[in-house]
Amino acid sequence: MNEHLRTLADEYWDYQMEVNPTGALMLGDHRFDTKVEEVSREAEDAQIARLREFSAQARAFKDLDSEDQITRDVMIHEASTAADALETRAAEFAVNHAMGFQAMIPVAIPQLPIETSEQADALVEKYRGFGRMFDEAAGRLEEGLANGRTPPALTTQKTVEQLDALLAAPIDADPFLRARVPATFDAAQAEAWKSRLAAEVESSIRPAMQRYRDTIANDVLPAARPEERSGVTWVPGGDDLYEKAIFQYTTLEMTADEIHEIGLAQIERLEGEYRSLGMEVLGTDDLTEIYTRLREDPDLHFTSGPDVRRAAEVALAKAKAAMGDWFGRLPRADCLVGETPSGPTAFYFPPATDGSRPGTFFVNTSDPADWGRFELEAIAYHEGIPGHHLQLAIAQELDDVPEFRKHAMVTSYAEGWGLYTERLADEMGLYSGQLERIGMLSADSMRAGRLVVDTGIHAKGWSRSKAIQFMADNSPMSVGTISNEVDRYIGMPGQALAYMIGRLEIQRLRAEAETALGPAFDIKGFHDTILDSGMVTLPILGRLVRDWVASKH
Repeated sequence: MNEHLRTLADEYWDYQMEVNPTGALMLGDHRFDTKVEEVSREAEDAQIARLREFSAQARAFKDLDSEDQITRDVMIHEASTAADALETRAAEFAVNHAMGFQAMIPVAIPQLPIETSEQADALVEKYRGFGRMFDEAAGRLEEGLANGRTPPALTTQKTVEQLDALLAAPIDADPFLRARVPATFDAAQAEAWKSRLAAEVESSIRPAMQRYRDTIANDVLPAARPEERSGVTWVPGGDDLYEKAIFQYTTLEMTADEIHEIGLAQIERLEGEYRSLGMEVLGTDDLTEIYTRLREDPDLHFTSGPDVRRAAEVALAKAKAAMGDWFGRLPRADCLVGETPSGPTAFYFPPATDGSRPGTFFVNTSDPADWGRFELEAIAYHEGIPGHHLQLAIAQELDDVPEFRKHAMVTSYAEGWGLYTERLADEMGLYSGQLERIGMLSADSMRAGRLVVDTGIHAKGWSRSKAIQFMADNSPMSVGTISNEVDRYIGMPGQALAYMIGRLEIQRLRAEAETALGPAFDIKGFHDTILDSGMVTLPILGRLVRDWVASKH
C-alpha cells in the first residue's frame, strides 16, 4: 500500500475515534475512554474543517493501484459527505425519539466492553462528560429556535416522554448503571464502583438531562412543526439538506423524483408475488384481504417477548448451518440474539474488535404483538446471518485494509446487503414455510414504501398521516409499526432510501456477472467479492465486481 496514503488513512481513523469516543469504546478501542462526544457549534465547525482537510488530502493521491484507489475513494466519500451533513446544521433541530441518545442509552450502556479496573475508573470520569453533552445539545436547539428551524411536534413530544421516564426511574434502575461489571471485581468492588457511577448520574447526568428536557418541552415543543409539515422541505435550508442526504446515504447521483418512481414500481412488482403466496397460504389473492389478515389475525402474531427471541435464535441457527455453502470467507466472531425494550424494532451491534463482545441481533420486545410470526425470520436474516453479521464481522476481521475501512458507514452498501440477504435466504432454503416467505415480501414492501414515503415527506411535502396511509394501503405491516417507521423517516431524512437502492444495485451487479460468466459463475466468489473489501460505495462495488468477472475469463 502507498505509505503516505496509509499514514493518512491511519490519521483519519484516529480522528474518527477521537471525535466519537463512545463509538470507539463500543468497538473496544480504549484510547478515549474518559471522553464524551462534543456537539457544540464550535466543535462542529472544527470537525467540518478537519473532514474537508482529509478529503482534500485524499484527492491529491494519483496513479494508485486498485486497493489504494478503494481506500482513497471511500475516504473522500465518507469525509466529504460527513462534512456536508454537518454543514446543514441539522443539530439545530435534532430531536429524535427513534434513534436519539435518550432512546439508545438502555441498549448501548450494557454493551460497553468494560473489562478492567482501569476501564471501570475511566467510565466514571466519562460519565462526568455526559452532562456537558446534554447542555451542548440543548444549546444547539436554542440556536435552531433563533433560526426558525424546529423539529416535528410529535417527535418532540415523544422525546420529552422518554426523558421524563428516564428521569422518573429510581436511581438504582437508571440505565446508566447497567454497565458491565468487570469479571475481576468481587461483590464489594462491584458495589463500590456502581456507587461511584450513581453519584455521577445524580450530580451530573440527571441535572443536565433535566435541563435538556426542559429546553425541549418548554422552548422547542411550542414552536415545533405540525404533522402536516413533518418533512425537512418545510425547514429553512431543508431542500439542500435532503439533496445532500440522498447522495450521502445512496452514494449515487439520484433525484428525489427518480427514487420516488422506483419505489412505486417496486410496490407494483410485489403485488403479483403477494397474490400468488396469499392464495396458497391464506386462501385469497385479494391484496386488501391479504394485508388485513397479516396485520390483524392474532394467530399470526407473537404474544410474548421470549417467544420472539427464541424464534430469532432458531432462524440464526439454521443460517449458521447453511452459510458455508454460500460463502467462502466466514466470520470468526459469533452472532447472538438479545432482547431490548427500546430503540428500533430490530438492529445489529457488531462485535467488539478486541473479542470481548460477539455480534448481537437485538429484537425490541416491548410490544410482542407488533411482531408478525411471518416476518421474524426475514428480519433475523437481514440483521444477523447472512446479513449484517457476515458483512460487518468479516469487515472487522480483514487484515489487509486500513482500520477505517473496516468500520466505515456506507449505508447503501450496508443496508443494501442486508436487504439482499432476505432474498438470498430464500435461495438458501432458510424460510420455514410459505407463511415466512410472505414475511420476505412484507420486508420488501417496507423498503419499497420507504422510497415513496421518505421522498414524499421530505421532498414533496407529504403530511405524516398521508405517509402512514400510503404504507397501510401498500403493505401488511401493523399501523403501530407503520407509525413508528414513518416517525423514524421523519427524524432521519434520506437514511431509509439506502436499503432498496443498495439491494437493487447488488442484484443488478449479480445479474450482470451471471450473464457474463454463464456456467463459470460462482456464488461463493461473488459474495466474497462483495464482502472482502469492507464498506465501499456502490460505484466502487461495481468496479470490484467487474474486475472479478474479468479475472474469471
